[in-house]
Amino acid sequence: MGKVVILMMDSFGVGGAKDAKDFDDEGANTFYNIAKNYEGLKVPNLNYLGLTKILEMSSGKSLDFQNNDAKMTCCSKFGYMEEKSAGKDTISGHWEMAGLPVLKDFGHFRLDYPSFPEDLIERICKRAGIDGILGNKAHSGTVIIEELGEEHLRTMKPIFYTSADSNMQIAAHEEKFGLDRLYKLCEIAFEEVKPYNIGRVIARPFVGEKKGEFVRTKNRHDYAVSPFGDTILDRAKENKIEVVAIGKIADIYAHKGLTKEVKASGLEELWDVTLREIKNLKGDGIVFTNFVDFDMNWGHRRDVEGYAKGLEYFDARLPEIEKVLEDDDIVFITADHGCDPTYKGTDHTRECVPVIMFGKKVKTQNIGVRKSYADIAETIADIFKLKKLGTGHSFW
Repeated sequence: MGKVVILMMDSFGVGGAKDAKDFDDEGANTFYNIAKNYEGLKVPNLNYLGLTKILEMSSGKSLDFQNNDAKMTCCSKFGYMEEKSAGKDTISGHWEMAGLPVLKDFGHFRLDYPSFPEDLIERICKRAGIDGILGNKAHSGTVIIEELGEEHLRTMKPIFYTSADSNMQIAAHEEKFGLDRLYKLCEIAFEEVKPYNIGRVIARPFVGEKKGEFVRTKNRHDYAVSPFGDTILDRAKENKIEVVAIGKIADIYAHKGLTKEVKASGLEELWDVTLREIKNLKGDGIVFTNFVDFDMNWGHRRDVEGYAKGLEYFDARLPEIEKVLEDDDIVFITADHGCDPTYKGTDHTRECVPVIMFGKKVKTQNIGVRKSYADIAETIADIFKLKKLGTGHSFW
């Protein structure tokens, strides 16, 4: 059976969502719009594996990309997936991919000021022993920290904000407010937001002494609701198959269905750790990595150049993974939603996502449109001969 590796390119959409209009996301197409707005984008290995063919199938958009410089040799199955879940958030995309579509959307806070109900903030402040909060609006995390970081250092009031996702985010100085204190505050907030059906409370620690110097650290922590049913990760763990979660995967699945959790951040470290864990894993297992920079650093910040360079870096490292694969190992490349950096606003965009599967024994196949991200879970169930989840269709 071997190993299954999932490379989650967080927010790498390929347009074409049939219900994009319902989300006010018509025209959003993360991959295509980056390519059109960043001259000379080179992703030969992804192209070799079928990415531009996927784009044309999903959205009818064509790119004249070449794969002459590709170093990949494995064949691939390639297609695109439509999201069945009601929302376009991180949790919904990840859970559906693991065989658990979220058919009823999570609750959301207001996007205008004030985002959070007054009585909710009062309860959190009272329980946490803080005098009040800053922010209380929907905003980009890096921007609001720049705006309010100095006031936070003067008053020690934490910065509360949200987004179009189902979340409450709390930023505070890692050293002067204290990381443990921030985590405790988020634990309290997570308990208090339960009646609102909110998916996550996210701790956003940062460092720096003044505006222009503030930087978020790698000690982000997500307090997420637990999956409401079994995922393919649970099935694997129950059958003594190792499940290694890298980056924010553990938080997204509320630490369920995992046998090992590895902290890492940044494209380079995430790639290094992924390769290490693949090499170290003996026997059957799943290595699941979320490459969050695409979403957090470039998608939400509407940074086309940063996103493009990130894609080129990701692409350049793909041949390294092929070199460490054993005969029966399988790799999936996919995404959880879109976040088109050329689109209006700063939020996720409703898009289809690519699905690429490659390995030494994989035969070239265009698998077309998949009606749910859950097809990945059913395919993994087939690979490991596990009981199906019944929410998708295998392309194994």
